[in-house]
Amino acid sequence: MKKGILILVALLLLGGIGGGAYMFFGKSAEASVSPGDLNDQAKKELNDKEKAEADSKVAFVKMDPLTLPVVNEKGVVQIINISITLEAADAEAAKEIEKFAPRLKDAYIQDMYGVLGRKGAVNAEGIVQVNKVKERLNKITTKVMGAEKVRDVLLQAVQQRPV
Repeated sequence: MKKGILILVALLLLGGIGGGAYMFFGKSAEASVSPGDLNDQAKKELNDKEKAEADSKVAFVKMDPLTLPVVNEKGVVQIINISITLEAADAEAAKEIEKFAPRLKDAYIQDMYGVLGRKGAVNAEGIVQVNKVKERLNKITTKVMGAEKVRDVLLQAVQQRPV
């Protein structure tokens, strides 16, 4: 009978050691990451994947350069040339943008012609405030094309020359 108890105790010890080893070695990687971290990590990977897919579909449409006067109380003081490229959501949107390029250019000229010096797009020293010009162009583009087609207005070059 003592022999049976010793065997039973030995089996329980071996079972406990085996179970402990399984818990320690088999599940240690899962224990180091909490469920909340796993969800955040999975969300980040999914967002990165979606962004990469969206970026792979992006197309660019180069517009004809704009030539605009800067007018103040003295009259026309300088001429600004702006080269614009539109970042389209995908190739289909790029085709539609190309189709409506004359309408966009017209809208740009109507909005900005003669008001650059008065609306704060050119500072007192005569330097173009590129961020303000880009902001105006983005608003006009969204108004004409809608927010889904154009992701951003990219200024490729801004040149100024006094008159």
